[in-house]
Amino acid sequence: MSWKFLKPAGLCFLILVLGIPLAAQAQHTHELEKNFCILKVGPYGMHLTGYQPDLSAGKESCGEVPGVGRTVLVLDYIEGELRSLPVEVRVIRDTGSEQDLQAITVVHLPPKVYSSGFISFEYNFDKPGKYVGLITLGGMQEHQEHTARFPISIGESNVVSHLMHYIIVIVPVTAVAGGAAIFFFLRGRRKTSASAV
Repeated sequence: MSWKFLKPAGLCFLILVLGIPLAAQAQHTHELEKNFCILKVGPYGMHLTGYQPDLSAGKESCGEVPGVGRTVLVLDYIEGELRSLPVEVRVIRDTGSEQDLQAITVVHLPPKVYSSGFISFEYNFDKPGKYVGLITLGGMQEHQEHTARFPISIGESNVVSHLMHYIIVIVPVTAVAGGAAIFFFLRGRRKTSASAV
């Protein structure tokens, strides 16, 4: 191998090594901005926060709870108008079917006006798995009813999710670096062939 090939290949490798963490960080920053624990319920918004007081000592989560156990979920109203509307909250096991809603419900808060501007409830999740939160807003004749759904993951690692983010970043960066290395290699061979003639 010649020095002419190693120099561009080393440069491509350096770009690859430096580029992956930066691109992955940009991907996660974009993800956080997009899903900043804000639930849209019709024209209104609620901020979702989850806590596990016995396990994580005040660390907040947003739909991804690290382990099983006592979990506190809080929905903070963003708009003041929500304080005068009835809100119903339900947490169900994610079975893929909602035909028998009662059978898969683990938490149900019937419609109520929360004039305090937030809803807080606690549940002891004893099994890891996927759940769905359902928020129904309105229900009064003078107001239109709106429903929102949000996923809740209890005690499940999101390694697969992070792996997919890195694959989405690594594959294109590797392809570009590999293409550049091949380009420089072939370019160096052409120059060597031309000078030999």
